[in-house]
Amino acid sequence: MALSLLIVSISFYLKEYISPDSDLYATLSLVSVAGVVVMVIAFSLGLGAMPWIIMSESLLINIKGLAGSFATLANWFFFWLVTLTTNLLLDWSSGGTFTIYTAVCVFTAGFVAIWVPETKGKTLEEIQQFFR
Repeated sequence: MALSLLIVSISFYLKEYISPDSDLYATLSLVSVAGVVVMVIAFSLGLGAMPWIIMSESLLINIKGLAGSFATLANWFFFWLVTLTTNLLLDWSSGGTFTIYTAVCVFTAGFVAIWVPETKGKTLEEIQQFFR
């Protein structure tokens, strides 16, 4: 995801210095679209499912309903926040917008790598013990 967002941001930065009539401008436009498509696919296959996987594998049974509801609310709130601010950021700077999204993606990957525990091959009790 971060790589595709970086490619999109670089293509937007380069488009600022190229004539809109040139063939390279059209190519950079296609690269931007392809980068966004790759990012959406990567999100769907990876990070998009992360909140649901974490909720199902790590929440204690006695608080799963309430905590799951709160996590779902937070997840949709941040989706709404991104949707709300995207047009404002694009009016400011297209390249800057995707650079911010790249930085957030890199931060998220680091957060998941450092603080989200591996649950493969562990029982629910072992996973829950990690969070106590």
